[in-house]
Amino acid sequence: MPAPKRPLLALLAALPCAASVHAGPPFVSDDPEPTAAGHWEIYGFAAGTHVAGETEGSGGFYINYGGAKDLQLTAVVPLGYETCAGGTIGLGNIELAAKYKSVHQADGSPLPDIAFFPRAFVPTAGRRFGTRRLSFLLPLWAQKDLGKWSVFGGGGYDINPGRGQRDFWLMGVGVQRTVNDRFALGAEVYRQTADADDARRFTGVNFGALYRMSPHWSLIGSAGPGIEHAGTEGHYSFYLALKADY
Repeated sequence: MPAPKRPLLALLAALPCAASVHAGPPFVSDDPEPTAAGHWEIYGFAAGTHVAGETEGSGGFYINYGGAKDLQLTAVVPLGYETCAGGTIGLGNIELAAKYKSVHQADGSPLPDIAFFPRAFVPTAGRRFGTRRLSFLLPLWAQKDLGKWSVFGGGGYDINPGRGQRDFWLMGVGVQRTVNDRFALGAEVYRQTADADDARRFTGVNFGALYRMSPHWSLIGSAGPGIEHAGTEGHYSFYLALKADY
């Protein structure tokens, strides 16, 4: 079995406290918006991909901290799981990342927000849930707000060493609309090239919703089918999280 598709399960990003439209979770395609300086955003999440009669994925905590203006520091501590062979659970690879927004959109300018968001996957997982090799994802993410609508996306290159593994590309694009101060809807198309010798490229679609229950708590989720090589790479994927921001 190929190693779990880490970007499809763990590419999460912070949602801002403002009511304007922003991407990030529950989508694979990320956004360039960092957590506000001095603020925390903590997600308790569960994600998974179903294929060939089994489901694999991860759940845990995703923590963002606004380290400075335009700078977000991120740590993810996941537990991986598989439902095959009676079910298996174990520590996944811890992720450490930093997002820096270098370009800011402005009224009257066609330029979007742009951020670099490098991520390191520390080999803390056993062989069942990782390759025991340090790997890196090096993406650029962009977003343009158009009133209540937002267009977001980008992608990057994953340096994925290890026996039987391949470096690969991840990319995605989506749209999102703010319905009101508490509710937003969105959709995306994302694509990943083969990440292992026995894997194939994959394209999927997600439909998501975000609901702010109170000033400090939000519920977010998404689900969608695979549309390319779904039989071997993922019939469908899902993501659900409870977010606290302070």
